[in-house]
Amino acid sequence: MGHLDHAALGWLTPALSYVMACIGAALGLRCTVRALAATGRSRRNWLVTAASAIGTGIWTMHFVAMLGFSVAGTDIRYDVPLTLLSLLVAMVVVCAGVFAVGYGRDRVRALFLGGLTTGVGVASMHYLGMAAVRLHGDVTYDPVLVGLSVLIAVVAATAALWAALNIKSPVAVTIASLIMGAAVSSMHYTGMFAVGVRVTPSGEALPGATAMQFIFPLAVGLGSYLFLTSAFVALSPTAGEREASASAQRPVERATP
Repeated sequence: MGHLDHAALGWLTPALSYVMACIGAALGLRCTVRALAATGRSRRNWLVTAASAIGTGIWTMHFVAMLGFSVAGTDIRYDVPLTLLSLLVAMVVVCAGVFAVGYGRDRVRALFLGGLTTGVGVASMHYLGMAAVRLHGDVTYDPVLVGLSVLIAVVAATAALWAALNIKSPVAVTIASLIMGAAVSSMHYTGMFAVGVRVTPSGEALPGATAMQFIFPLAVGLGSYLFLTSAFVALSPTAGEREASASAQRPVERATP
């Protein structure tokens, strides 16, 4: 079995991946809070933004962590179409879960179905991303740890959706985001500890792109999206702030001859 290193670049990749997961969670929660206070097209737009933020944060967390993944005795490449498909899966399943909560009339049922769908989808994103790995050898998985990683994903997703429904204040959102980031990171590394590789030495060139050729630029781009969207949400007035502004303007308008 080849020796696996999940932190070949030291604590940089685990720490940075955790930060990305927290940012995506915080942004998703804030957007969901805005969505639940809105109606019509505005609610839909906020929910789409929330789903894209959470999905992007989870995917970026996974592949930033993968920048520190190495196997002794073989190079590692990534299948580009499969990697992009894993990003699409993350977006779609999180969108399904967020919309279930945003439009569901029965909150308990919506929370259960949304958490289950999103959790299984996040785990699918993780293992689809692992299926995109190309190396000289055979990859195996410990089924117990795989099952545990899926369970963690479902619990984390359900907790995230519950937080979106029940947590409003910025301080509470920050605390929830830190917990969610830890849960997503735990799911990732539990899934990675389930991996075993039997290396088959070979001089043949591996298909696909290296992490620095493909994963790193894409992760930087998505990370920039998260930061820019965070700035937009922070500067965008809430429904309460808009109502307060409108109320303040009415007396002025009535007093104008």
